[in-house]
Amino acid sequence: MKLPYVPYEWQIGWRYTRSGRGSRGGTGRNGFISFISTVSVLGIALGVAALVIVLSVMNGFQKEVRDRMLAAVAQIEISSADGEALADWRTVAERASRDPLVRGAAPFVAAEALVGRGDTLRGAALRGIEPAAEAQVTPLAASQRALFARLEPGRWQILLGSELARTLGVQVGDKVTVMAPTGDLTPAGLVPRLRQFTLAGTFESGYYEYDSTLALVALDDAARLLRSGGVTGVQLRLADAQLARGVGAQLAAALGANYQVTDWTHRHQSWFEAVQLEKRLMFIILSLIVAVAAFNLVATLVMTVTDKRADIAILRTLGATPRSIMGIFVVQGASAGLIGTLAGLALGLVVAFHIDVIVPAIERALGIAFLPGDVYLVTRMPSQPLASDIVPVVLLATLLAFAATLYPSWRASRVDPAEALRHD
Repeated sequence: MKLPYVPYEWQIGWRYTRSGRGSRGGTGRNGFISFISTVSVLGIALGVAALVIVLSVMNGFQKEVRDRMLAAVAQIEISSADGEALADWRTVAERASRDPLVRGAAPFVAAEALVGRGDTLRGAALRGIEPAAEAQVTPLAASQRALFARLEPGRWQILLGSELARTLGVQVGDKVTVMAPTGDLTPAGLVPRLRQFTLAGTFESGYYEYDSTLALVALDDAARLLRSGGVTGVQLRLADAQLARGVGAQLAAALGANYQVTDWTHRHQSWFEAVQLEKRLMFIILSLIVAVAAFNLVATLVMTVTDKRADIAILRTLGATPRSIMGIFVVQGASAGLIGTLAGLALGLVVAFHIDVIVPAIERALGIAFLPGDVYLVTRMPSQPLASDIVPVVLLATLLAFAATLYPSWRASRVDPAEALRHD
């Protein structure tokens, strides 16, 4: 069988990559060049691995926090543009449910309020819900149906986040006072509108902001206390939370200017923008590791060119063009860069996919906890490798390695054969 033709530039360049020995030089000098070349490959590998691992962990943290955010609230909310109650929320829910990506819809009444017991008052996000419908849109209600079923209209029961209940010092069965944001105008002046609720239970979503501020009551009880005139909004659950922004824009266009559509990315926009900024900064900082390794590759190739001047001269006398000489050293440098990139990619993916095993083993060996439960929301190191992050890392490392070969290769192509042989 006839073997495929391989250009001699590739063959010589690959031979130089595998061997640290020159054709004429001493073993000590070439051993040093080989050592520097190995360090360059290892540097690129470690840089790529660090980028893959760090970006995967950041993606994991972002997914973990996002899932906890969406455990207690819906992905899209539709309300009246003027802030008043919806005239017919069922029609709005039916129109929104026509979108094939919408999986559930539920009404709600929402307002900021004060919740207190005795002398302790705390601000709270008061939400009136229908427990059965709420289970269709929030994982928290779906996982704790028995708890949410206690919110029966007219019984004036309330559910508090675990942190809010702890701050108020209340337990199940205690009375809790809820103060509405508006009051009643009487001859004596404006009197706050108050109502006592019985604490029916507490919930824990895993997200501190909700656990410390969210208070849930029956839909009719909230409407009566707040005098909202009915349901103030409809919340939706989608097949994919990542599509909330696009679906929200389509619903806003379909429903018209009389309705306001808000998705979860807008409600937590500052947090996600901060995470994206941090990811970009980490990408830039860790890319410097790859850049430093690429500079080492430049030094390695420059020393290789100097060491192989006689080889270059012989190749030139045999008819090799300056372009072919340049190609030999481009192949050598690019091969080293590609080997380092692939090795780093493999190492990074192995660690990223097994970080839930590696980190606990390190914690046990060192006797420490990287994520103490009393400090962080997440007690395990999450990881989520994404192709959208890994592909740019691989391309960046390959591009830097290729760019590092250009100057040394150009120097090799400028070697004068007669001058090189005369001094050798």
